[in-house]
Amino acid sequence: MTALVFSTQAYSHLATAIAAKAGFELGAIARKTFPDGEHYLCIESQPADRDVVLVGGTVDDASTLELYDLACGLVTGGADRLRLVIPFYGYSTMERAVRPGEIVTAKTRARLISSIPMASRGTQVFLLDLHVASIAYYFEGGVRPFEVYGKSLVTQAARRIAGDDFVLACTDAGRAKWVESLANDLGVPAAFVYKRRIDGSTTEVTGVSAAVAGKRVIIYDDMIRTGGSLLEAAAAYQEAGAIAIDAIATHGLFPGASLAKIRASGLLGSVTTTDSHPRAVALADDFLSVTSTADLFAQHLTGTP
Repeated sequence: MTALVFSTQAYSHLATAIAAKAGFELGAIARKTFPDGEHYLCIESQPADRDVVLVGGTVDDASTLELYDLACGLVTGGADRLRLVIPFYGYSTMERAVRPGEIVTAKTRARLISSIPMASRGTQVFLLDLHVASIAYYFEGGVRPFEVYGKSLVTQAARRIAGDDFVLACTDAGRAKWVESLANDLGVPAAFVYKRRIDGSTTEVTGVSAAVAGKRVIIYDDMIRTGGSLLEAAAAYQEAGAIAIDAIATHGLFPGASLAKIRASGLLGSVTTTDSHPRAVALADDFLSVTSTADLFAQHLTGTP
C-alpha cells in the first residue's frame, strides 16, 4: 500500500506536490478554531497500519505545536511508520548558548519532537539545509534525523540565472567552505567578503576575497531573513566591480517589508529561494523566484535520490 501524506496548514502546497511526485496518497485533516482561540484537528484519512508522511516546518511556535499534535495523533491512530518532512527548522538562531542562562531553543524544540510517540516501524525526520549541521544531533530517543541537501536546487538555479560564466559568492567567511564546494561543482570561481565586527550588532566589510570586476556575481546563503547581510555583501561586490548581482538562498523568510527593502536597494537583479518557507511562496513574483523542493523530498522518501 502506498504512503499517506499529511501536512500542517502552512505546508499543504508542498504536501500536495510531494504526494504527486512520489505517487503517494494525500490524506485529509479537518481544522477549525474555537472562539477562545483553541484549535481543533481531526485526522479524516485512516492512518492505521500505513506508512505516513507528515510535512510541516517549524516556522513559528503555533506551527511547531500543530506539527507535534498531528504527529502524535497519527501515531496514536496506528501509523506503521512516521516520516516527518521539516523543510525549514526555525530555531537555528538559538542553536547554542553564548551566555549563562541562555536557552538553546533549537535543542528544546528537537526534544519536543523527539517526545512524539514512536511508530511501530520507527520515526524519521528529514531536515533541509540546516543552518548549523549539529542541530540534527539534538533529536533524541529512537528518532532518526536525516539532513537533506539542497545543493542540486542551488546549482540548477545558478545555471538558469547565469549559465557558465559567473562568480559564486557568499555573505561572509562563515559560509565560505559550503560556497567553495558549490563553486567546485559548478566549475566557477568562489568569493567571499571579509568583515570586521564593530559592536554587538554592527559589522563592516573590509575586503573581497576574489576578483569580481567585470563579472556577474551570484551570492548564495542558506537563509535570507531581513536581508541586511545580503545587501552589505552585494554592495561590497558592486564596489569591487561586479557588473550584475543576483542572490540564491535555500530558505527565504522575509519578515515584514524585508523583500521590498531588498528590491528597493537596486543592488540585486533577482532573488531565488526554495519553497521551504511559506513566506517565500506567498511573496513570489518577477523579482523573487521560488523553486519547489517536492522532487528532492520525493526522491528521499522513495529511496531514489
